[in-house]
Amino acid sequence: MLAVVAAVVVVGVFAYGYKSVRPPPPRICGSPSGPPVTSPRIKLGDGRHLAYRERGVAKERAKYKVVLVHGFDSSKDFYVPLSQEVMEELGVYILTFDRPGYGESDPNPKRSVKSEAFDVQELADKLGLGTKFYLMGASLGTHVIWSCLKYIPHRLSGVTLIVPVINFWWPSFPPDLVHEVYKKQLKRDQWKLWIAHHTPGLVYWWMTQKLFPYSSIMQRHPILFNERDLATIQAMSKVPNPHEHKIRQQGDYESLHRDIKVHFGNWEFDPMGLTNPFPHNEGSVYLWQGHNDKLVSFELQRYVAKKLPWIKYHEVADGGHLMIHEAGLCEAMFRELLLGEEPSF
Repeated sequence: MLAVVAAVVVVGVFAYGYKSVRPPPPRICGSPSGPPVTSPRIKLGDGRHLAYRERGVAKERAKYKVVLVHGFDSSKDFYVPLSQEVMEELGVYILTFDRPGYGESDPNPKRSVKSEAFDVQELADKLGLGTKFYLMGASLGTHVIWSCLKYIPHRLSGVTLIVPVINFWWPSFPPDLVHEVYKKQLKRDQWKLWIAHHTPGLVYWWMTQKLFPYSSIMQRHPILFNERDLATIQAMSKVPNPHEHKIRQQGDYESLHRDIKVHFGNWEFDPMGLTNPFPHNEGSVYLWQGHNDKLVSFELQRYVAKKLPWIKYHEVADGGHLMIHEAGLCEAMFRELLLGEEPSF
């Protein structure tokens, strides 16, 4: 009898453990049980769809075409504080899109850092952006930018990385420096990143368990934002996003959790091993970092810029993590990328 009870307990424990680590299937847009498709989309070669949004001047008369990549827990509808007048003056067409699993873009169970570059390339081709285009990205979405610099540099006219989130396991980082910065994070984030890198199969469990604090950004910890970020959040609250509810509508796993797994996993290349994509000064790569960014370490960012001297590095003294959402800085980033204007801040 005791053997039977023990066996039942063991089976129950395993069943609970299996259920805890196995994410639910995504609610794919357009499927019988999924949300409706309300945005324009293109169909990729592998059958997936990417939803997109166009802003600025009409593509046919634009001087510059920019693909702008959103970050973590965001979408193609994220706040870009450029007025229509400024976009008309610049002659810029801006294309944003839902990265796989976000918004109305189909999940990609095979998503990797490498695959995202070819999603961008195919999107640009399907929408007729021409042989070359400009590329910008922010925060966790910048693994897409690094990937494009690696795999499709010949398609790029210029690039801007904005507060790019660091992967602590890039091989070129000195272990002592990485260890020092890593330990400055909250314990919950140290565990989250360690799990994402070493045991990615447990990310879903970690992000859904209730025993321990699991993620400062998901739990809106007050340590995340400095005074300048808080002022930006206040300004953004006055411009509500009616599509915000769509960001995770296909499931947290295919959007947020897979983002964490991809960004902090083993990359197919080391970004600090990249070569200058513009050896004849036909374009530039810019990197913007806030010295007071509570999410991304300026120390590691400086090291990246030192290893890649062809990157033009800007460090904003009191800048935080939400710089792309500040009207003045956002306009400065676009003017620098498109016109080569030196920013003043």
